[in-house]
Amino acid sequence: MAKNSVIVVGGSRLAEELIGLAQAANYEAKLYRDADAAAISSSLIVETLADGEARKRQILNKLDSGSPSAVILTSCIGFSATRIASWTMRPERVVGFATFYPFKDKKVVELTKGLRTDDAAVTEAEQFFRSLGKEPTRVKDAPGLVFPRILSLIVNEAARALDEGVAQAAEIDTAMKLGVNYPEGPLRWADRAGVDEVLAVLEGLHAETGDDRYRPAPLIRKMVLAGFLGETTGKGFYEYK
Repeated sequence: MAKNSVIVVGGSRLAEELIGLAQAANYEAKLYRDADAAAISSSLIVETLADGEARKRQILNKLDSGSPSAVILTSCIGFSATRIASWTMRPERVVGFATFYPFKDKKVVELTKGLRTDDAAVTEAEQFFRSLGKEPTRVKDAPGLVFPRILSLIVNEAARALDEGVAQAAEIDTAMKLGVNYPEGPLRWADRAGVDEVLAVLEGLHAETGDDRYRPAPLIRKMVLAGFLGETTGKGFYEYK
């Protein structure tokens, strides 16, 4: 197995970004939308799914059995790294990361280790992201880690304000952009990242902590059920052509 080989699993824009960055850094990188299609023989696997537990667990089981020595970098948008690692036979090689799309322009990437993750696996993950031009930082294990968690809470409150008729979407976004110098308003940001990914963070935190401050706004749940996920579907808090 080539030391500079990378396999990315998932069909999201984040997966496509990671493949592009890895290839630009001279990795032998391949993208698979599903683990069923992957001939797993890589030294590093990046799993990017933010789906529900059943599918994500199935994918991790296949990756775990298919490549017993590879470090598995897994998106912990909706689950802690410890929980994801518990679905595998080798939890010591599972490293969590979390980010929102777009990733290519971000300078930092958050990494976390589960309770049984080896330091060597985290070090390998750090080296990989540094080779992509990112600065890795280690944070405590929890769904969403830091940036996705805090942004999702801001989006959640903005969605409640919209649903309660406090202001329109554009007015809420303008208030936040001009009031606190955000690069995007929270609702526009949610459309870019994916309303479903915001919901995944909130549901993961609510399930893990039981704290009502993470309870998703009803409007966010309804939008995901309706398929209004943002830019990828042409409609979210805004409409896109």
